Amino acid sequence: MSRENPDDVIGRNLWGEPVYRVARKKGRPPFEWTEENSRKVSMLLAMGWKNDRIAGCILDPRTGKPISLPTLKRHFRAELAVRDRARDLLFAKQLEAAAAAAFESGNVGAMRFFEQLVEKNDRALAGARLRSEPADEPVGKKELARRAAAETIEGDAWGGDLKPGNYN
Repeated sequence: MSRENPDDVIGRNLWGEPVYRVARKKGRPPFEWTEENSRKVSMLLAMGWKNDRIAGCILDPRTGKPISLPTLKRHFRAELAVRDRARDLLFAKQLEAAAAAAFESGNVGAMRFFEQLVEKNDRALAGARLRSEPADEPVGKKELARRAAAETIEGDAWGGDLKPGNYN
C-alpha cells in the first residue's frame, strides 16, 4: 500500500512494514504510535491474544490508562492486519536471528538453539501432514454386512454355487 506523502511514515512495525501518521486537527491530542507499543502489539498477536486483552496492555502515556479498542484499531491497523500470520512471522524472525548468531559469529549455543528450532519446525510440518490426510470414514454394520457378502460371492470358497445363474 503506497501513500502520496512519505513524510506520513512515522516508523516501522516489528515485521518492517511502514506505519503512517493518523491525521487529526481538533480536540485532545491523539494517542501517539510508538515502535515499542507496535512491537508489543505484534508480539501479543503472535501469542494469540484478543484485541480487548491487547488494548488493556497498551498504556496511553498522557493518562497512564489502557487504550480503548477503537484506539487500538485506529493506530495499530498494520499490526492487526497480519494477525493470521503473526505467529509465522515471529517464528521466522526467531529463525533468522538464531541463524545469524549461529553461522555468522560461530556461537555454539546459538547453533544448538537453531537446531532446536529446526526440529520444532519439522515436528510442526509432520503434524500438519498427518492432520491433512483424510481419515477413513466409520463404516456401519449394514455396510460391513454388504462387503462381507460381496467377498463371499467373489471368493471361490463355495465353488461358485452362490453366483447368480449358476444352476448346474
